[in-house]
Amino acid sequence: MKQFEHVLHTIDRFLRILLALMMALLVIDVTWQVLTRFVLPQPSSFTEEVARFLLIWISLLGGAYAYREQSHLGFDLIVRNLSAAKAKVVFQLCCLLVAIFAITVLIIGGLNLVHITWTLGQHSAVLNLPMAGVYTVLPLSGLLFLLYSTYFFFNAPSYSVEQEDII
Repeated sequence: MKQFEHVLHTIDRFLRILLALMMALLVIDVTWQVLTRFVLPQPSSFTEEVARFLLIWISLLGGAYAYREQSHLGFDLIVRNLSAAKAKVVFQLCCLLVAIFAITVLIIGGLNLVHITWTLGQHSAVLNLPMAGVYTVLPLSGLLFLLYSTYFFFNAPSYSVEQEDII
């Protein structure tokens, strides 16, 4: 179990660094877009597409990282009134639902989308990037959600709901 937690810690650290770099690139890209549009005589043609693709990757990978940090929004009004044992069951049920969503929508659906766009040879309009590469983030984030939900399922909190909030 310690090796699995070490792997998760390594993935978390890499994901944190990757998200920070992508956010920095997004800020630079949008700043350049504003400068070229309003200050320079010729607006940049590629910045909007770069910003869109970065936002897709940041949103999906950031969602997986937020799930790992348990910082997603949650509705815990009902769970607050449950016993610790029942709250643990509800927590594990939520982990199971996240895993099902990750497998069916993000992994299987994402792989289908990647396969279709790769087969059709679809490329982005300005940068001419293969869209399959852009959509690769779907199954990748799905694997992260599945990994994290599996870890949470088997390491469900065993604390009293009155002592700590379940989010």
